[in-house]
Amino acid sequence: MQLHLRSHQWEARVPDWIAAAIAGFVAGAVVMVMELLWSIVVLDISPWAAPHLVAAIVMGPSALESTAFSVSVVTVALLTHYVLGAIFGVILASIIAPFHFDSSILMIASIGAMFGLVLYIFNFYGMVHIFPWFAGMRNGVTLTSHLLFGITAAIMYRQLERY
Repeated sequence: MQLHLRSHQWEARVPDWIAAAIAGFVAGAVVMVMELLWSIVVLDISPWAAPHLVAAIVMGPSALESTAFSVSVVTVALLTHYVLGAIFGVILASIIAPFHFDSSILMIASIGAMFGLVLYIFNFYGMVHIFPWFAGMRNGVTLTSHLLFGITAAIMYRQLERY
């Protein structure tokens, strides 16, 4: 047991930044597709509702006036979501690399899930003070999508990183 604990001590190890950004980008895409399908199949709401919420981060609350399809809203939402995904992928990699959390698939998936949980809390209980329209998104579906993001980003990072 002691050997295992020592293998996860901090070490000055730089993450593979490109792999991290790509992993976050890919995980963001996976989550967006899941949310799109979930909104249509399970929630029976407009698939364009979530892009309006995300686009409002950049465009302001005026993006919330409709949930109809809009090229500009969807474009801004995609760009915002992908940039945030890449940033969060980099943050996750800077936790994984120095502690060697990429030592096993179970370890990396667990770290990814914990990261997703922290990201959910940060987004929907912290950032909601700046973007109050996200308060209505505090639910199991959104939590699950954040867990999926963290796990996907972590596993993708493990697969893409250069040793």
